[in-house]
Amino acid sequence: MTHQIKTTVVGSYPVPAWLAAAPSEQALTDATRVVLHTQEQAGIDLVCDGEMYRFDVNHPETNGMIEYFVRPMGGIRTEINFTELLDYRGQEGMGFRRRPPAVVDGPINGGSLDLPGACETAKALTTRPLKFTLTGPHMLAKTVVDHHYGDVVAVADAIADALAEQVHHCQADVVQLDEANLPGHPGEWEWAAASINKVLDAVQGIAAVHLCFGNYGGQTIQSGSWDKLLGYLNALHVDHIVMENAHRPVEELAAFKELRPEIGMGMGVVDIKRTDIEGADAIARQIERAEELLGPGRVKYIHPDCGFWMLPRNVADGKIRALVAGRNLYEG
Repeated sequence: MTHQIKTTVVGSYPVPAWLAAAPSEQALTDATRVVLHTQEQAGIDLVCDGEMYRFDVNHPETNGMIEYFVRPMGGIRTEINFTELLDYRGQEGMGFRRRPPAVVDGPINGGSLDLPGACETAKALTTRPLKFTLTGPHMLAKTVVDHHYGDVVAVADAIADALAEQVHHCQADVVQLDEANLPGHPGEWEWAAASINKVLDAVQGIAAVHLCFGNYGGQTIQSGSWDKLLGYLNALHVDHIVMENAHRPVEELAAFKELRPEIGMGMGVVDIKRTDIEGADAIARQIERAEELLGPGRVKYIHPDCGFWMLPRNVADGKIRALVAGRNLYEG
């Protein structure tokens, strides 16, 4: 059956206890296979690998969405001295972290980062269309300490060039870039859009962008509203966006009336900051409300607000099943 509205997940999945207890390359492959099969069995249309290979035990709050990308890059140092720690803790917008992930000491390049390898591994483990995710250049640039460029815009552009080279070789059906810092800093949208479009233009398949107001240890860390970012969204070179909506005020959905009609709306209908599992009828009502407000056929995807990594596995699995049940109820 062909569905008008497709189901997907945003990216991360809870690390299984047995993987954390006895990590190995084979165990990681097995865990990724479990994550993909869980989505396949639930009927998810566009699956993700769970991002478990990115997990950083020394900085678990962000599930490796920063360190995994910047630390292997060339021009970057990971040993942080005390003066740099103090400077970082006084940096605007970084109150949610105590340590920077890295220091930029020279021209940034891809270094030993290997996104195509991670993408290829996941693609070999599923027969469903695969979405591969990565963190966008705005957030990565905002979290590092820069001793080379002297300008956060230049840092973002350099990171974008490095990511674009990697993404060009990723053979996923959909490549999704994640930006969780920009919603709290909407005044930076023009340079943020310019840098992320460099990466989006390198995508060989379908390009998507995910935005949320933060999921740091299960907490929101940015304040703001979606209407401040419509200029950014409309400037993106994307097929669709992947938005946090379930945890946001319901009236905010009206802002997406101004979204360019060429950009598909991906709507968050599952709140990952709550442990109760949504019912199919509640999800169907959210879709119905959005279609009435934004127009029929406007919603292209439904998904969770963000990644599942901080939830218990049984809750994450229940929410995955609820996505499909809610979509089927609405369409059926």
